Amino acid sequence: MNGKKIRLNRLFSKGENAVVVAVDHGEFDGPLPGFIDLPETVKKIPPQADAILLSPGMVARCGHAFGYKGAPLPIIRLNWATTYCFHWGYKEAATVVAMRPEDAVRAGADTVLVSLTLQTGSEAQDAENVRVFCELTNEAHRLGLLVVGELFPVMGEKISAAKLHQQVYRGCRIITELGADLIKTFYTMKFREVVESCPVPILGLGAAKLPTELAALDLAHKEIRDGARGVVFGRNVIQSKDPTRFVAALCDVVKRGKQPKEAAAKHGLA
Repeated sequence: MNGKKIRLNRLFSKGENAVVVAVDHGEFDGPLPGFIDLPETVKKIPPQADAILLSPGMVARCGHAFGYKGAPLPIIRLNWATTYCFHWGYKEAATVVAMRPEDAVRAGADTVLVSLTLQTGSEAQDAENVRVFCELTNEAHRLGLLVVGELFPVMGEKISAAKLHQQVYRGCRIITELGADLIKTFYTMKFREVVESCPVPILGLGAAKLPTELAALDLAHKEIRDGARGVVFGRNVIQSKDPTRFVAALCDVVKRGKQPKEAAAKHGLA
C-alpha cells in the first residue's frame, strides 16, 4: 500500500462515502455572506466532515480546523482559473498555478485539488489548461499526494442540462486519463453514465445555494443514488441556517443512506 492509497482510505474512512466542505470561494469571489471571517466560519464545520477544501492563503489561518485527532483533512486548491469569476463575466477559462504541491505539503495538506476546464473555444487555451493540470498533478504524484481533479465546464451553472452532461461525461474521462485520483464535478441528467465511464471515485458538487436545506439534501441523495462516492458542498453548508446540524444531516444521507426528509427531521432542519 503506497502513500496515495493510504490517503484515499483516510478520505473514504472505513469504506464510507466522503463528505467534503468547500470554503475556497473567496479565492474567486472575494468575501461572500457566511465566508467573511473564514477562521470563524470553519469552526462551524463539525469533525463528521471528512475534509475541508480551502485556498492556499487560508490554510495557515484555519489550522485550528485540522490540528486535532479525528479532524477533517485539509484539501488545498492548487490552481486559479478565470472560469470561477462569474461576477466579472470571464469566459476564456484561463488558469495559472497558485501553489506548488511541495508548498502544499509544507502547509499541511496530503490531498490537493487541480481544476481543468476544456471546450473553451480555443484550442490553445485548452492545451494550456491541460499543461497546467498535468504539471501540477505529476508534481503532486511524485510527492505521494492524492489529486482531486475538478472538471468544471465554462459557464457550468448556466448552460443547458444536455450540454452540461455532454461536457461532464467527456471531460471526466479525459481528466481521469490525465491522472486524477478522484473527481469533483457537477451532477448531470445522466450522472450514472459519468460514474460508469470513470475508474476513479466521483464526488458530486453542490454548486449554487439551493432554496432550502431539504433541497440540498435531496441533491446529495441523488448524487449518491447514481453512483457518487461522496459530495463536495460549500455554500449549501456554510449559508445554511445551522451548518453544524446540516453537516450531520448530510452525513446521514451520504454515509448512511437515510432519506433526505428523514435526515432533515432528525436534525431539526425540516
